[in-house]
Formats: sequence, structure tokens, C-alpha cells
Amino acid sequence: MIPSNFKDILAHIENAGVLQTLAMLIFIVFFLSTVYYVMSRPKKHYSDVEKAPLEDEQNI
Repeated sequence: MIPSNFKDILAHIENAGVLQTLAMLIFIVFFLSTVYYVMSRPKKHYSDVEKAPLEDEQNI
């Protein structure tokens, strides 16, 4: 039997709910750690990138 969609694949796996919960927790941890990393950097860290569109193209 060839599954027609992703729902059919998960219907035949034991503990599919646990795997889905684990995947969601991994995503949430990754997302929150990325947000924390970005917010914890000092503003000076982003100053070069912030002004890049306004600079002349002399460095090319």
C-alpha cells in the first residue's frame, strides 16, 4: 500500500503522538534559543550590517 499523504504514514506508526510532541519541543527550543541569541547580542554587533545599505559601493 502506497500512502497517499503524510497523515496515512503517521497513522500506522506506534507512538506517533510522542514523536510529534518531541518534534514540536525541538522546534520550540531551537526557535527560543535563536531569539535569545539575537536579543542578547549588543547593538554594536549589528551596527555594520545595519548601515550597509546606506554606504557607497566603493569597496567593490
